[in-house]
Amino acid sequence: MAKNTFNRVKAGDLELKEKVVAINRVTKTTKGGRTFSFSALVVVGNEHGVVGHGLGKAKEVQEAITKGIDDAKKNLIKVPVMHGTIPHDQLAKEGAAKVLIKPAAHGTGVIAGGSMRAVLESAGITDVLAKSLGSANPHNVVKATFKALGLLREPIQVAKTRSVSLKKVFNG
Repeated sequence: MAKNTFNRVKAGDLELKEKVVAINRVTKTTKGGRTFSFSALVVVGNEHGVVGHGLGKAKEVQEAITKGIDDAKKNLIKVPVMHGTIPHDQLAKEGAAKVLIKPAAHGTGVIAGGSMRAVLESAGITDVLAKSLGSANPHNVVKATFKALGLLREPIQVAKTRSVSLKKVFNG
């Protein structure tokens, strides 16, 4: 299967907002006792179509979140947002997690579960219907949501690819 190259974006001087999706405490038992470490799954976005996710691991929670934010800034993608919603339906799978996202009418709001909601709100999508099918593992749900958002295409791009007018793309 061909590797998809999503619309990557450089962090540069974007004003990004962070959301912590999940924090996991890991315990390692050694001869000297228990050692705790933390991993943090973080989503960042500018709420205008740019979003990224990252994972940070450290001995302290705050340090793990900081590392996660730095990792998320390296994985930013551009998402096509039209009038607060997405251009078309999209289904994506990552591991055992499947994600279905559909455009919604203005005023619907973000109808999505926890991990998906964080990603969609960070991307600046205000009206969308989303369903997480299969696994509820936050890591895989976030990755599947990113895959779905990365596969979205703008109507202008579709019109150019098909060599038809924009009106024909919308009306069939």
